Amino acid sequence: MTAAGGVRAWPRVAHVLAPAGVYLGIRAVGVVALALMAGGSRLVPELTSWDAAWLLAIAEHGYGGVPAGMVDAYGNHTPDTPLGFFPGYPALVAAVGVLTGGDLVVAALLVAAGSGVAAAYAMTRIGELVPGGSRRTGLLLTALFAATPMGIVLSMAYTEALFCALAAWALVGVLREQWLLAGLCAAAAGLVRPTASAVVAAVGLAALAAGIARRGGWRPWVGGLLAGTGFLGYLGWVAARTGALDGWFRIQRGGWGWYLDGGASTARYVGGMLAGGERVFDAVTVVALVGSLVLLGLAVTRRTPWPLVVYGALALLPVWGTHGLMNAKLRLLIPAFVLLLPVASGLARRRQGTAVAVVVAATLASAWFGGYALTVWRYGI
Repeated sequence: MTAAGGVRAWPRVAHVLAPAGVYLGIRAVGVVALALMAGGSRLVPELTSWDAAWLLAIAEHGYGGVPAGMVDAYGNHTPDTPLGFFPGYPALVAAVGVLTGGDLVVAALLVAAGSGVAAAYAMTRIGELVPGGSRRTGLLLTALFAATPMGIVLSMAYTEALFCALAAWALVGVLREQWLLAGLCAAAAGLVRPTASAVVAAVGLAALAAGIARRGGWRPWVGGLLAGTGFLGYLGWVAARTGALDGWFRIQRGGWGWYLDGGASTARYVGGMLAGGERVFDAVTVVALVGSLVLLGLAVTRRTPWPLVVYGALALLPVWGTHGLMNAKLRLLIPAFVLLLPVASGLARRRQGTAVAVVVAATLASAWFGGYALTVWRYGI
């Protein structure tokens, strides 16, 4: 290739790599900040702490071989305790571990990084597909997603990056009426996190609407049916194993303290923090929780495609509507990434300097906060 040809090719290469570059650049800042705050030798242990230890244990030993010393929130361990964690991420880590010579930590971090890149391309595409959207909107959505307050979890051995990649591609399938893509991605998401109920509902309802309108022939019906297979299949398997139809929900409530309470616990928490909260983590959590409702309202008023609104609203349901560790709520907001669309769209219409300044500020704030959550607060995920 001539020098002139290389120069002409560079814009095309940059265009293709932009979503990955934006995402990985922002996440690199967060990981570097964590390394500085934790000390270099503590970086990997921090990236594999808390729930990551359970996911790695399941990847290594399977559900039946998790060490008895690993206990739930109440200090107990039963044969059913590990079933609270969905199998998709550990299974993928185990598969990638074959390629890393059995090093599951490296495999887990590679899965998280690769999944984040996949999510970045899907979110860029969503930004292009929504009414009035553009590639700039998509790249800004990707940047805001990577720079959420608890964005550090996207670089950890956690399920968020993988789930968001699958959910985002399912929504791309809905927007493009590619129903098999939507159904298969929703089915896979259902094996990763319980939040998949939001994806299943969004894909299922959109597919039903398309089927009734006779768009796409048989594909919407098949895609809609596929969507729930992973989520319902795993819940059914746990039910059969535990002998209780609501087996997974019992494990969550009895072992981890999570259950639907109509939002009473979250409302009390928010009210208490507004009345006299002083801790940084709590303050940021309350701002994010209240902000999520504001963003949902904006998504509705800005006429965001209704399947995206359905997904965003249902993704907020377990955040607002459950009793459980309040400090985890900030992390649980990450899958509601579609609610960042109004912000991304607004920034896309601003001058480039303004958009860049906002993204840089969000990146630095997220980097510091992620390090703080893992090294100072200690109970943030």
